[in-house]
Amino acid sequence: MAKWAKHFLRDKLAITPVLSHLLLTVVAVAVMAIATSATFVITTNLRETMGERAVVEDVWFNNATGTVDVYVRNVGKTAIQVAAVYVNHERCMINSPFRLEPNQHGWLNIIYHWAHGETCYIDIVTTRGTHIAGYYKAP
Repeated sequence: MAKWAKHFLRDKLAITPVLSHLLLTVVAVAVMAIATSATFVITTNLRETMGERAVVEDVWFNNATGTVDVYVRNVGKTAIQVAAVYVNHERCMINSPFRLEPNQHGWLNIIYHWAHGETCYIDIVTTRGTHIAGYYKAP
């Protein structure tokens, strides 16, 4: 074996700092890759949630059907789907699944027996957790 090879193999102090720096670099790159992936996932969900906007344009207390009919318009950048509807903090049923694409509008029929002159707090909750709420008075 050559003289320089024997000297290189005997000198262990030179190998330890190189390996520790290499290991530290690998760990730093792995942590940054995980952080970048997590940031992408969080901001994508946040962008969808923040892009979800809807407004109630009209409310009709329908005496013939015993329902409260709410006209909803999606003014956001993402589709909305109604997960639950509450009238006066009590969960109510709706006639069918309700979904609106961006710039769409339609009637949401809430099954609720109301009384004349009653003030109702209507809270529409989407699958992403957005609340569209307000007070409305029955005629």
